[in-house]
Amino acid sequence: MTSLWLPDEDGGSVHTLGAPADWTPPPSPPKSRVVYAAAHVAADPYGDNTPGAPAAIDWDATLAFRRHLWRQGLGVADAMDTAQRGMGLDWAATSELIRRSAAEARACGGTVAVGVGTDHLPPGPHDLDRIAEAYLEQLAVAEDAGAGVILMASRALAATARTAEDYLEVYRRVLGQCSGRVILHWLGEVFDPALRGYWGSTDTGTATTAFLELVKENAGRIDGVKVSLLDAGHEVALRRSLPAGVRLYTGDDFHYPELIRGDEFGHSDALLGIFAGIAPVAARALHALDRGDLDAYDALLAPTVPLSRHVFAAPTPYYKTGIAFLAWIAGLQPGFVMVGGLQSGRGILHLARTFRLADAAGLLPDPDLAAARMRSLLATAGLAR
Repeated sequence: MTSLWLPDEDGGSVHTLGAPADWTPPPSPPKSRVVYAAAHVAADPYGDNTPGAPAAIDWDATLAFRRHLWRQGLGVADAMDTAQRGMGLDWAATSELIRRSAAEARACGGTVAVGVGTDHLPPGPHDLDRIAEAYLEQLAVAEDAGAGVILMASRALAATARTAEDYLEVYRRVLGQCSGRVILHWLGEVFDPALRGYWGSTDTGTATTAFLELVKENAGRIDGVKVSLLDAGHEVALRRSLPAGVRLYTGDDFHYPELIRGDEFGHSDALLGIFAGIAPVAARALHALDRGDLDAYDALLAPTVPLSRHVFAAPTPYYKTGIAFLAWIAGLQPGFVMVGGLQSGRGILHLARTFRLADAAGLLPDPDLAAARMRSLLATAGLAR
C-alpha cells in the first residue's frame, strides 16, 4: 500500500491510498443522458504564463486530456470558464483552442461544443450593438471550426444592460444568426461576481422570467440551457417550465447526482466542470443509470460529491485550480502549471484535502505516481516529510 504524510488544519497525518476505481472506458457513450465535461487547458511549462501575460498552452497535453474524456464516452464543453475564460485565457489562445479541439473531435469521433462570448472586448460597458457584434465575431469562429455552440454570459453585457429588455435585444439578435441549435448558458455570480444581476435583476425569480421569455421565443434555436446557480430547487422548477424539446444541462457541481437522476417529472442532462475531474467514475455511473441500476449509480457518485463541493468551495472562481490539480495527480498531464499563474489559486491545505477526497472517490489510477507528485508539491511549500 502507498502512504504519504499530508498536512491539515490540525498539523497533518499519514494517509494510505486506496485502490483506484475501474478506469476501463465504457463501450459506448451514455444513452439516457446527454453529458458534457467542461475541460481545462494545460499550460506550457516553457511559457511565461504570469498574470496578464498572453496564454501559452501545452497543446499536446491539452488535446490528450480531451481524448481522455471522449474515451470515457463524454462530450467535451470547451473554451468555457473551466478553461479560464476571463481568468488568464485570452481570445487569441481561445480561438486557437476552439479550432484545435474541433479538429481533434472530428478525428476522434467525439462531440464538442465551445463557448461563444464577448471577452475579446476591453473591460467595461459598450454599446449594445457592439456587444452583439462581438458575440457574432466569436460565433463565426466556432461555426467555421465545426463546433457546437454554447452562448456564454457576457461581462460586457452585464456592465452595460440596464433592463431585461437590453439582454433580450442582444440575445435575440445573436440567436437569429446561429446556424444550428445552441446551448444557452446562465452563469451565476458565485462563479463570476461580474455577472451579478444578469438578465436584468438581482432577484432570481425576476431574472428567470426574462430568461424564460427568451427561451420560449427561440425554442427552435435552443438545444438546451445550462444553469450554474448552485440552487437545485430553482433548477428543478426551471426545468419543468422549459418548452418541449429544450434540455436543462445542469451546471450544479453541488447537487448533480440527484438532478441528473431526476424524478417522475423529468431529469437534467449535464454540462459540468467536475465531470472533467471525475470522468471515469461519472462514465460508469451514467451506464448504471442507463441500465436502471439506481443503487449502483448512487453508490458510484456519492464519494465524488464531497470532492466536488470542496473543489468548488468559495471563492468559487478558483475551482479551476482544483480541476487542473486533479488531472496532474491522476497522471493526465505532465505538470501542475496554469495560464495566468492560477496554480496559486488554492492553498496547500486545500489541495491536500483535494488529494484525500480524490483518493476516496477512486480517482487516482496510479497511487505511486499520485503520491510522488503530491510529495513534490509539498516540498515546494516547505512541507516535505
